[in-house]
Amino acid sequence: MAAHDTIPQGDSLNELLDRAHEDLVAHRTDSAIEHLEHALALDFDHPDVATTLKYANFWKEREALLQQIGSEFEQGEYLLSQWKTFSRFVERVGTASEPWMASIRAHVFGMARERFESLLDSSGGADAELLLRIGRCHKALGHYDIARQRLEQAGTHRRDDAAILAELADCYALINETQKAKAFFREAFFISPSRIDLDSLESPLIRRLIDRVRDEGYEQPVLAEWIPIYGVVYGVFSVKRELRSIEYGKLRQSIYALEREVHEHSEIDSAKKARLINRYFWLIDHYVNTGEERSKIDEVRLKIRQLSLKAYEAFTH
Repeated sequence: MAAHDTIPQGDSLNELLDRAHEDLVAHRTDSAIEHLEHALALDFDHPDVATTLKYANFWKEREALLQQIGSEFEQGEYLLSQWKTFSRFVERVGTASEPWMASIRAHVFGMARERFESLLDSSGGADAELLLRIGRCHKALGHYDIARQRLEQAGTHRRDDAAILAELADCYALINETQKAKAFFREAFFISPSRIDLDSLESPLIRRLIDRVRDEGYEQPVLAEWIPIYGVVYGVFSVKRELRSIEYGKLRQSIYALEREVHEHSEIDSAKKARLINRYFWLIDHYVNTGEERSKIDEVRLKIRQLSLKAYEAFTH
């Protein structure tokens, strides 16, 4: 007997679809597939059923592999990594309507979250890496307040972690706390752009900026380094703060180290160029805040011009 033959023949299309939604949220992939197959037999032209059936089969294959992965942490990481593969799969087969996409997200990120939370309970609740991933899962599920709380907890253990700050900024943007979002994004992309998972950022605020930088011809890994440059140019990274004296000292040291690398090599790679320009932006902001002479600001602007005429012109106009 075929699997879908076990489903009562009297079920309406809507009843089958409702059950498929419930099954996905509850991580019952086989049952969801059965209901979707039967729904497809009732209405082959339904705009979502065939597509969602492909989604469910995609994840059924991954879940079979999941059983072969040892630790819960590795299983959670695998699910998050496969979501990126799934996103490319969706581009090929087409996008289902939002209720179905929400059910798939609930299925995948719910499974990942359960694994990370189980580990967090056994660790005493103070593991920043687990809290980061739990926050990321809650954000994907639309639980923005809970996500923010978990990410803030993670931040208490790692105050200068770019990944945590970027995810926290994304949460603030998604709950319309734009000023905080801009400040945290600026901070995160100053500390370590390479540490930030761009694919996990969801808010229109940062997605539009990422798309614009990509339109300028940048791709990973240098894409992340140029985001703060265009973030300043386009006014996204517009919320600034004063540097403490120790931070100013570290900024000057990092600028000096990067400048030495530039002078020692005839060709500077794009990532280092962006990193140095970003630090020049922070130095200019510091000079403005502390009322330094105009000549000092102009000197830094000239250095930006020497590195990138395009960035200089955009910054000064």
